[in-house]
Amino acid sequence: MNGIENRYLDREKSWLAFNFRVLQEAADERVPLLDRMRFLGIFSNNLDEFFRVRYAAIRRLSMAGVSGENILGGISAQKLLKEITETVIDQQSESLRILSIIEKELEKENIFIINETEINKQQANFVKDYFIQKVSPEVVTIILNDLAEFPLLKDTSGYLAVKLVMKPKEPVSILEKLKVKKEIRYAVIEIPKTINRFVVLPSNNDKQYIMLLDDLIRHNLHKIFNIFDYESISAHMIKITRDAQLDLDSDLNKSFMEKISSSVKDRRIGEPVRFIYDQTIDKDTLKFFLHKMGIDAKDSIIPGGRYHNRRDYMDFPNLGRYDLLYKTNTPLPVEGLSLEGSILKKIEEKDYLVNAPYQSFSYIIKFLREAALDPKVSAIKITLYRLAKNSQIVSSLINAAKNGKKVTVQIELQARFDEASNISYAEQMQTEGIELIFGVKGLKVHSKICLVERIDDHGKLKRYGIISTGNFNESTAKVYTDVTLFTAHQQVLKDVSKVFEFFHINYRVHRYKHLIVSPHYTRSRFYKLIDREIVNVNLGKPAYIKLKMNSLSDTKMIDKLYDASRAGVKVKLIIRGICSLIPGVKGMSENIEAVSIVDNYLEHSRVYIFCNDNNPEAFISSADFMTRNLDTRVEVTCPIYDAGIKKELIDTFNIAWKGNVKVRYHSEKLDNKYRMRGDKPIFRAQLETYKYYRDKIEVVAEKL
Repeated sequence: MNGIENRYLDREKSWLAFNFRVLQEAADERVPLLDRMRFLGIFSNNLDEFFRVRYAAIRRLSMAGVSGENILGGISAQKLLKEITETVIDQQSESLRILSIIEKELEKENIFIINETEINKQQANFVKDYFIQKVSPEVVTIILNDLAEFPLLKDTSGYLAVKLVMKPKEPVSILEKLKVKKEIRYAVIEIPKTINRFVVLPSNNDKQYIMLLDDLIRHNLHKIFNIFDYESISAHMIKITRDAQLDLDSDLNKSFMEKISSSVKDRRIGEPVRFIYDQTIDKDTLKFFLHKMGIDAKDSIIPGGRYHNRRDYMDFPNLGRYDLLYKTNTPLPVEGLSLEGSILKKIEEKDYLVNAPYQSFSYIIKFLREAALDPKVSAIKITLYRLAKNSQIVSSLINAAKNGKKVTVQIELQARFDEASNISYAEQMQTEGIELIFGVKGLKVHSKICLVERIDDHGKLKRYGIISTGNFNESTAKVYTDVTLFTAHQQVLKDVSKVFEFFHINYRVHRYKHLIVSPHYTRSRFYKLIDREIVNVNLGKPAYIKLKMNSLSDTKMIDKLYDASRAGVKVKLIIRGICSLIPGVKGMSENIEAVSIVDNYLEHSRVYIFCNDNNPEAFISSADFMTRNLDTRVEVTCPIYDAGIKKELIDTFNIAWKGNVKVRYHSEKLDNKYRMRGDKPIFRAQLETYKYYRDKIEVVAEKL
């Protein structure tokens, strides 16, 4: 690398920088107030998952006495854990500052978040009744002092650590009171997850009041502990995060589903990796809990504010104040594609692209519903990774099976934190006679593909399919940006069929004429695409690379992009999350620009565009440029052959690239500097993308 010392950014630090971009949205005064609350919740939820997985994995290295420098890019596991904790403490402090500002702004809107010391008489009566009727039956309270074994605290719950200072058993003088060591009892209250964390209190004139469930419980501590003769009581929130890595046993007598199910259950007893506490807690109470839970300096111990589990802020009540939320844009129709007639007939004529949530996800449901009912459809094959809570996708597949179709579902049981849900759906589908495939040994199946086989009027097999960058999940489709290709291109779909054959016979490696499939071909094929741009620029031909993805951390792929930059290829990267590539370094990456967009929607689509001497090639993919996506997962990248769709992908990439409101630069400093384009008007990429699709519909309407 010509003596350049820093070639890559640490992926963990880059991820923390991404999560700080989420926190920036919570701090941004241009974001509606209630959405700022939502971003605080997303920030907290992201951090929980980071500690459960990435921090836990690094901690395992450290606990095993492994330096980990080769794996972690030159930094020891122990040092990295320390630096992560320091960064998170700073971010937590910033999040508390932002929360305080938002609460003050809400008060200007006559929305008040009050605690147990601030309620009036009317509210106190409401809180009392609410506690008796709804909360008390759900509260789990454990007295800790006399227990032989400390209870297991769950990392998905928040707890109140309670300290009771008991009254002396015998009457004593004031002087003796000072000398007598008072008995201390400790207890823990689990905050119920079955009740909304935010309790809306009776309004007063135009003022609206909210109390957190934590404070409602604090207000009623005397009701919980009235059998104890105490002179003082206090309750401070604590939260624990546990190692969520799956450890699968090797028992040959167990099915794969049983092993996953057992391992998911074992998460509840995973090693603690993070402990957060209210920093106003008494020192002796904190010491008691840390000791009893076996938490020491090797773990991430983070002082916080009065409330934890702030992921609940994602569901902060809107109170009917839609003026304090982003305007909801109605998903647009796709030009030429109707939800009324036959979608299979339309796809037979030409390819279509759906870009959700700008356009309606309902086309995917329609595709499956029609296939389930069509008498000529003989088989449906689909890969499932993450599903909605009440999945219309699964409902459609069951409907198809009931209509005698041969339905094959590859469901990924190791989709992180969706394992239990996927096991439940798997059992449901199995009961309905659907053939299930549980992945490929050693590989996660992350591809997003569906294949419908139909016998036409001449008795000939005809295939129809969908290939997507995102999950077949109608819930996340409302907030995740993803593109889905509908096609009847028989050669492309023959390749899709080969992918399903690979699920059945793993030892056979297929050759694909159109699709790029991990783990066998993705890395080498993208190397060739990058190399072609290098050759073209050396020949004086036009050359560029435009890539949009979630994460870029594979060092070999980064090196290829550095090679392209040094050759003079202009590289534009839109990377929402982790970016280990360092752009703009002379002699290494001066021709690379890299930005991140964090806005109302979660940028999730993967789109790859190569100049090809001004005859651009465009691809959509389920794969990011991470080592796991390239080498240890089944991923599908699909070329776009339809000229109109190719133009659409290039147009929407360019729209995203022009953004000057929600766009931050990736840089070695990890400072999340906003892209400001001088005196040019505000250009918010997600709004402009919606306008792009809306204008296309309006142009068609005018022609009609």
